[in-house]
Amino acid sequence: MSSVQVRAARPDDQDQWGALYTAYGAFYEQDTVDLALVWGWILDPGHEVEALVAERDGELVGLAHVRPFARPLAGSVGGWLDDLFVDPAARGTGVADALLDGVRTRAGERGWSVVRWITADDNHRAQAVYDRVAARTAWVTYDLTP
Repeated sequence: MSSVQVRAARPDDQDQWGALYTAYGAFYEQDTVDLALVWGWILDPGHEVEALVAERDGELVGLAHVRPFARPLAGSVGGWLDDLFVDPAARGTGVADALLDGVRTRAGERGWSVVRWITADDNHRAQAVYDRVAARTAWVTYDLTP
């Protein structure tokens, strides 16, 4: 199996990215939002959302979406990892690690002080990867509906 390359998403990635993002939504039993809207954010250099993709042999096998967030108490800017998804056929092949390494590199380039994310409590496979590369926190997440 050839190695995976992590890079910024390009305009010609739209169809493969869309298929991966739709599968990501299905994994979490969420209806996928308007793909054109999110893709527009990704391609807009003025929008905060950035997409990294993992490519192997010309095919996208994973994605990660990141954006900055202010950390007033720390007096810094951190990065938020909104989404990370690996095609089920590519799981266990190092794609998630490569994507997280790409996120770490992007964070360093942006001067972010931390990269933070959440995952489902029952997503044990992902947590096994995350526990290898990052520190688990004790923070509990809440959602407040406006």
